Amino acid sequence: MGAVEGHGVSAREGDAVTDAAPESAQERLRRWRLVLGGGEGADGTDCTLSGRDAAMDGALTALYGKGDGGRPSGGNRSAGLGASAPSVARWLGDIRTYFPSSVVQVMQRDAIDRLGLATLLLEPEMLEAVQADVHLVGTLLSLNKAMPETTKETARAVVRKVVEDLEQRLATRTRATLTGALDRSARVSRPRHHDIDWNRTIAANLKHYLPEYRTVVPERLIGYGRASRSVKKEVVLCIDQSGSMAASVVYASVFGAVLASMRSISTRLVVFDTAVVDLTDQLDDPVDVLFGTQLGGGTDINRALAYCQAQITRPADTVVVLISDLYEGGIRDEMLKRVAAMKASGVQFVALLALSDEGAPAYDREHAAALAALGAPAFACTPDLFPEVMAAAIEKRPLPVPATV
Repeated sequence: MGAVEGHGVSAREGDAVTDAAPESAQERLRRWRLVLGGGEGADGTDCTLSGRDAAMDGALTALYGKGDGGRPSGGNRSAGLGASAPSVARWLGDIRTYFPSSVVQVMQRDAIDRLGLATLLLEPEMLEAVQADVHLVGTLLSLNKAMPETTKETARAVVRKVVEDLEQRLATRTRATLTGALDRSARVSRPRHHDIDWNRTIAANLKHYLPEYRTVVPERLIGYGRASRSVKKEVVLCIDQSGSMAASVVYASVFGAVLASMRSISTRLVVFDTAVVDLTDQLDDPVDVLFGTQLGGGTDINRALAYCQAQITRPADTVVVLISDLYEGGIRDEMLKRVAAMKASGVQFVALLALSDEGAPAYDREHAAALAALGAPAFACTPDLFPEVMAAAIEKRPLPVPATV
């Protein structure tokens, strides 16, 4: 049974409606009743709910009992969580009791969008009850300037929990991948024993094979030098902070903090809308970075790239990562000229339409095509792929662009 209009939640999504065993006719009616809602009239199923099922139905009806625009979708249905944070907090507790985590996050986002609950996130008791995820963090950041002082500490705690979870998930693999890329990017003519690439060395010296000894005597060693503690690469993260890029801002801030923790990489983090803000001095704490952003507003990519270009001192050792949907409000031709100039100077330029698990957002296809023509294909990147993208840029090899681009 797929997702069916009514409550808007699939009959397979709730804890109480996920049994895989063969269903009786009554059980099928019960499942349809939970999907369709219907209040006291049972929506034509002749199936009434009680106990846990009735509580699940109530939680769903509070959110999905109205159609688009708040108009009732049929019968006497109504929707609403009330105007107070305590009632919302109770509802949040209910859905966490009755539904799995993935469904809870969907319902929370729907509640914010459908019922206009964003302002209630300014109240501490609601923030304490909500299940935090990347999307909630984006909503909190968009409300940052309107947030009362009594709520800010609670909001920071919510954001910190999400950030720490992301760091735990992403940091180890990112450091390992990029450390290997930095090591391999430093070619030497006389590698130390532990740095010899034996496969390539043997292949290059097969003509020196001695049959009587059944061995190869290598005359030329091939390998890489280890990255020293000195800075080997410079990375500039240039992040569009328009409202549609909220999840990307969160992930980019976390990755920025991880990169900044690596001694061999000098990391700069710049966010922009129509203005440009350099948050590099806050990279030791990605929560500070996030609260230094201001989601929403226009976009001036050209101005942001002009600032980043001015910070580059070693073009051949620099990677610039632009994270933007490419809807340029500035001077398009100048933006493209800056990208071309950076690439001509030796900068590795990476254009990401999004850095999130949600795939490519709506984006300016004309600008994306223009960047691709300059040798900088624009594509959406998941957080799991990002370390590989950065490793490829550091090693100056082709980027692992997804096949869908």
